[in-house]
Amino acid sequence: MIELLKGDITKIAVDAIVNAANTSLLGGGGVDGAIHKAGGKAILEECIKIRNQQGGCNTGEAVITTAGELPAKFVIHTVGPVWNNGSHHESELLSLAYLNSLKLALNHSIKSIAFPNISTGIYGFPKDKAAKIATQTVSDFLTTTDKIERVIFVCFDEENYEIYNKLLQ
Repeated sequence: MIELLKGDITKIAVDAIVNAANTSLLGGGGVDGAIHKAGGKAILEECIKIRNQQGGCNTGEAVITTAGELPAKFVIHTVGPVWNNGSHHESELLSLAYLNSLKLALNHSIKSIAFPNISTGIYGFPKDKAAKIATQTVSDFLTTTDKIERVIFVCFDEENYEIYNKLLQ
């Protein structure tokens, strides 16, 4: 049920890919920029509508849009925390980002979902801590439902891939 891939999340054909977004939902660097660029303007247009309705997306929360020109059907945008020495509930907020993405997937009958390594890029979350939170949160959630059939952790870099590979053995 849980798989691991090294590669580009924008190329994965699943029901939904998760975007490590920022609170503005207007695109940015890293995986966020790559998803917006590969998916085309339809994603940004839906993000702007969401922004106009609710003023963006708070840390730990998630919203869903079309996937535009991506091979996925949807993009679930979630905002992970910026690492601040672990003293500002970063671990709980990161867990919530995964959890709220999975809940949104359930609500939209999504059976397959691919996650990037949320918060481990420019947000500076330690990769080993983030991987433990991601795998534990997803594993725990999957014990509560049989509706999500496939979860893929997509690692862009070798370091994250090795960390996840050890955790998922």
